[in-house]
Amino acid sequence: MKNWEDILTNEKQKEYYKILEQTINNKYETTTVYPPKEKIFTAFDLCEYDNIKVVILGQDPYHQASQAQGLAFSTPKEIKNPPSMVNILKEITADIGTSTCDDGDLTPWAKQGVLLLNTILTVEDSKAKSHHKLGWEIFTDNIIKHISDNFNDIVFILWGAPAIKKTKIIDESKHHILTSPHPSPLSSYRGFFGCKHFSKTNEILSSLNKKEIVW
Repeated sequence: MKNWEDILTNEKQKEYYKILEQTINNKYETTTVYPPKEKIFTAFDLCEYDNIKVVILGQDPYHQASQAQGLAFSTPKEIKNPPSMVNILKEITADIGTSTCDDGDLTPWAKQGVLLLNTILTVEDSKAKSHHKLGWEIFTDNIIKHISDNFNDIVFILWGAPAIKKTKIIDESKHHILTSPHPSPLSSYRGFFGCKHFSKTNEILSSLNKKEIVW
């Protein structure tokens, strides 16, 4: 039986990852990098392989101190909600009425089978997308492909152009893909608000006789 540990171990043995690992280790030693090193793979630690139902793709971690915790869009509960998280909560409230994650910590989602995956897993302090093209995109593309190939009826929630581009590596005949603009203040009013992805996801899960997500 496969699990995340097997998948990640296999990936880490590849040549591109060995180079990525050296680069990232160096950056942790010479610059301020988020999230804390031990939390890079938290998304996989909290979302059990056998329980995965939904994948929400983010871009890269929050780049201010104490925000990133290894889960896309999520922040520790003691941190003020960043603008994207504020907008996600607004959409949940408009869509289904309430959220269990008003504090911005999405750990409860992850434990219910939502893989909160950024396409880049680390970032330098105050420099958004600073770890772009170091190799993380290869890693996360391979994870997305693995999920697409080895599971059926996963709901992929893709917010923003970079996430939507991942449609090409997802088998649309086997899975369910929901897309909208990104929840950031720059784009949220162009269609993120009103996307109803939370109720739509639960409708899909219900139709598959899967337990709905308590958002």
